[in-house]
Amino acid sequence: MTHPARRMFELLEPICLVTFFADECDQELAALGHRTYWDGYFASRAAPLGRVPAQVVHAAFYNFADGEAARHIPSAWQTIPPEASVAARERGSAASVRRILGDDLAGSPGLVRAADLTTKAATNAPMEGRVMYAGMRTLAVPSDPVARLWHSATMLREHRGDGHIAALVGARVGGTEAHVLDALARGIHPPESFGRLHHLPKEKLAAVMDGLRERGLVDTEGRFTDAGRAIKAHIEALTDELAAPPYEALSPAERDELVAELEPITAVLVAAGSQ
Repeated sequence: MTHPARRMFELLEPICLVTFFADECDQELAALGHRTYWDGYFASRAAPLGRVPAQVVHAAFYNFADGEAARHIPSAWQTIPPEASVAARERGSAASVRRILGDDLAGSPGLVRAADLTTKAATNAPMEGRVMYAGMRTLAVPSDPVARLWHSATMLREHRGDGHIAALVGARVGGTEAHVLDALARGIHPPESFGRLHHLPKEKLAAVMDGLRERGLVDTEGRFTDAGRAIKAHIEALTDELAAPPYEALSPAERDELVAELEPITAVLVAAGSQ
């Protein structure tokens, strides 16, 4: 059976993905003066942490290659306040959700109820050790139901992400290594061709693959070994367990209601590819 936290992730993730796939968020960030997609991405996602140095952003995001955060932080904040970037991200993301869902679904009582229950879960999770989630908890929750649904879904996404990083650290799997394991789990071969990896220097990727081979996680052809498959399964199972606490704030009836209200919303977003 699917873990309840995994099911919630499946339902909420398409709401969050509009930030990265749809046009409105990028347009809002570009209008502020961010020169590239990645300037806007790093500036707006890291903004809840405050004006922290690139090293802190690199640590909190975990899965970007060395130096990637430093290309954008703190330069992306030198002329554009972090507060403006995070507001633009919320504005654009909510506009995307509203456009994709259409007026009837975006204005429905079911969406309002889904936003209320998602917010209840998202604002009642433990913050200890959850850096990105704790940063988002400092932001005001929007009053508009569509914006509130996106905001709270994104809080839960960051909470889950913080737990996923804890699981990776515990398994001694680094950020680039995690992308290799993810590529293999998706059936991508060679894993170096994965979109999050192919742009990295070949010598860097070769060193990562050599390290995974030495640990017995991939074979000589760059495919999963049984040990590699087992450690990936362990990481995902622990991620689900660590993502469960927010939903304990909801009663069983509320959890069932939230799933029922989210299902038609998610179906429309998935059909549109969240864009």
